[in-house]
Amino acid sequence: MLSLDFLDDVRRMNKRQLYYQVLNFGMIVSSALMIWKGLMVVTGSESPIVVVLSGSMEPAFHRGDLLFLTNQIEDPIRVGEIVVFRIEGREIPIVHRVLKIHEKYVKNLGGLYCRHLAKLLKSPGLLFLVWKWFQTLLSISEPLPVLLSISKKDVGGSELHRAFKMQNGDIKFLTKGDNNAVDDRGLYKRGQHWLEKKDVVGRARGFVPYIGIVTILMNDYPKFKYAVLFLLGLFVLVHRE
Repeated sequence: MLSLDFLDDVRRMNKRQLYYQVLNFGMIVSSALMIWKGLMVVTGSESPIVVVLSGSMEPAFHRGDLLFLTNQIEDPIRVGEIVVFRIEGREIPIVHRVLKIHEKYVKNLGGLYCRHLAKLLKSPGLLFLVWKWFQTLLSISEPLPVLLSISKKDVGGSELHRAFKMQNGDIKFLTKGDNNAVDDRGLYKRGQHWLEKKDVVGRARGFVPYIGIVTILMNDYPKFKYAVLFLLGLFVLVHRE
């Protein structure tokens, strides 16, 4: 009976009303996309909201929980942190906890640091650069990143820049579901033993329990998904308020 009422409303609408409702529906969809893109920019994550699809993280998260993610590049990966990551060859991201961290450090970084300072002494604008650097020493305990930001642009400190990037950015990690008996190496692609930052979609910052169960139902039952989308679209088209 409800669908018949919708059809009767559609028949009573003139063309101008129908065009207006279609335009209104398009504005709703466009607004939703803009909000989603805005969340991507603010959070740094390509998917700022995800739904937990399995029970591998119980009791921390249950199937159907809605997670809110961020993925700021400067935030280091930590043991115990819950991350959402993608595996090559798998479309659906996985929500698991960081079990181990593997960091690669550069040997003799101090030697590179001194050699780069020697290059600075021969470069133009020496007094300005040194003064700028010592100013930062008064307020920053680790001057190396600041020196890099100055010298990389002005005198080409590519060697030291690569070393600092390797020391701070070449971090690999291993994950595991709280409810799983073993780690995730069996889930990774063949020959892969660690994940890298590029694999991370986001880190869990908050959640709403079970609210994403509708998404799971729509994925498990495609007919249900199409029926819900059809009814929502039809409602927007005939709703005159």
